[in-house]
Amino acid sequence: MGCCVNRTDLGLLALRTAVGGVLFAHGTQKLFGWFGGGGLEGTAQGMEAMGFKPGGQSALAAGLGEAGGGALLIAGLATPVAGPVVAGTMVGAAAVHFPHGFFVTKGGYEYPALLGVCGLSLGIAGPGRLSLDQLTGHRLNRPWLGVLAFGAAAFGAFSVVCKRERGLRDAAARAMEGEPE
Repeated sequence: MGCCVNRTDLGLLALRTAVGGVLFAHGTQKLFGWFGGGGLEGTAQGMEAMGFKPGGQSALAAGLGEAGGGALLIAGLATPVAGPVVAGTMVGAAAVHFPHGFFVTKGGYEYPALLGVCGLSLGIAGPGRLSLDQLTGHRLNRPWLGVLAFGAAAFGAFSVVCKRERGLRDAAARAMEGEPE
């Protein structure tokens, strides 16, 4: 394998490991409370406060999207699926930060957007030769899987963000009318 590895393969490995590692860490914070995270219960409360309801399902979906997508990226396995899963998950995160503008220093969506675009780009580019996709003969690295995963992730992200926005608008309207939530 050493003679066939080139700079592109090494670059893809480095990018997959960095992006996947960050996502995996954030996902395990949500799922298990690792690395100072809140675990499912704490994350569910946070999700509810951000307008994602039900919070428990939202916490589980976000944690699995981040940890699962991140692990798949690190391994270079099912890469055309992992990329859109990561991107779709990050759309939800970016929606929370969108009202604060672009830059993360102001609470903006820069960071989740970058992670999502990196994940999607890796899904499109493929994992390179230093990957489990390569070792498995690319059984799970098929263009049609990427198209299917992208469609499902886009639909899921759109649905979740729209549901959250409707809920936030309804809560704001009730608050203006003086009704309890």
